[in-house]
Amino acid sequence: MALARFLIADERDNVATAVTPIAKGEAVAATGAGREVVTVNDDIPLGHKFALRPIERGGRVIKYGETIGVASASIAPGDHVHIHNVEGLRGRGDRS
Repeated sequence: MALARFLIADERDNVATAVTPIAKGEAVAATGAGREVVTVNDDIPLGHKFALRPIERGGRVIKYGETIGVASASIAPGDHVHIHNVEGLRGRGDRS
């Protein structure tokens, strides 16, 4: 049995977390998750996130079923989701 390459913490999540490094161009699917296959558009380091679905600029990035940030640029399925395209919301008094 193949091991999952990424984890999806909650069915509402629009990002997944790599549990192994994933090379640009690889098509991956979570074992037994019933999710579609996603081809990653960037190298995804261990522990980093990539998009499962499109996230428009200003849209919420959802992990653990909770909003963890807002997209600062449009994010396509398979794109690396990190500080270059997400604004964090924690500890900010100006956004919620």
